[in-house]
Amino acid sequence: MWVFGYGSLMWRPGFDYVEARPARMAGVHRQPCVYSYVHRGTPERPGIVLGLDRGGSCLGLAFRIEPHNWDKTLDYLRGRELVTNVYLEAQRPARLDDSRTVTCTTFLVDTGHEQYAGRLSHAALLKQVRGAVGLSGPNEAYLLETANKLKDLGVRDRRLEALARDLSQDESSSVSISCS
Repeated sequence: MWVFGYGSLMWRPGFDYVEARPARMAGVHRQPCVYSYVHRGTPERPGIVLGLDRGGSCLGLAFRIEPHNWDKTLDYLRGRELVTNVYLEAQRPARLDDSRTVTCTTFLVDTGHEQYAGRLSHAALLKQVRGAVGLSGPNEAYLLETANKLKDLGVRDRRLEALARDLSQDESSSVSISCS
C-alpha cells in the first residue's frame, strides 16, 4: 500500500507512513498546470499548483502505508486532492530507488477539467502565482517548498527551479531597509 507524491505531499504528507523512498513514475511528468481554486487560490484569484500530466516521467516520493492505516489515509487523500475533482485517482507502478517496483495510489490531472491550465509560459505562471492565496496559504510558499524539497532530494526540475528563483527574488526585493 503505497502513495506517490510529486508536490506538496513530499513535504507535507499529512498521513502516517512507515517508509518513504525516492521513486520514478513513468508516463507522467510534474507540471504547474492546475488552477487552484481552494488550497492556493480562489475562483476569483486562482493560483497554480502541480499536476501529473501525460508524458515523460516524474521523480517524487513513494510512501508505504501500514494496512491498518490505509482506509484513513485514502479518506484523507481524497478529501485533500479531490476537493474540486481536477485530479483523477489512479493506481500506477513506480520504481523505487532500491529497484523495487510498487503500485502506488496517485492523483493525475484531468486534462478535460476547467481548472486544467495546460502548459503556461514562465511569465504567465509568475503572474498567476504572485499574490494568490487559498485555504492552505500563499501560492508562492507552495512552489518554494516544493522546489526546496526537490533540491533536498537531488531532483532537478528546471521549470520549477526557475519559478522558485524568480519568486525568491520577488521576496528579497520586497524587503526594505530603513536607515536613520
